[in-house]
Amino acid sequence: MNASNALRAYGATRAVMDPRVQEADVFRRVIGLLRAATEADEGRRARAIADNRRLWLAVESAAAHPANLLPESLRAGLISLGRAVRREMDGAAPDLGFLISVNEQIAAGLTEAA
Repeated sequence: MNASNALRAYGATRAVMDPRVQEADVFRRVIGLLRAATEADEGRRARAIADNRRLWLAVESAAAHPANLLPESLRAGLISLGRAVRREMDGAAPDLGFLISVNEQIAAGLTEAA
């Protein structure tokens, strides 16, 4: 199987996956980057935090979107949590353990809901 066929097969598999499983997978990928960054140089640490920031900006944006069908209280909770995560990332020395823990809890919740 060549790389092009492999990519098509992977894309087809992901297309039929439950969206919550896909979302949990994104969180797990960022968790892996954050874990690797705990013992990495500043550049790798900064990239992992930047990826986490993009993830949480997407979560907040999706939660705030008027077409979002989640209950209002859950949407508000996600936005609030996203702001707490961003405040931590904006600090001089973000606590990667805290960021990993929050992401793990969200990934677990998504997996349970799927």
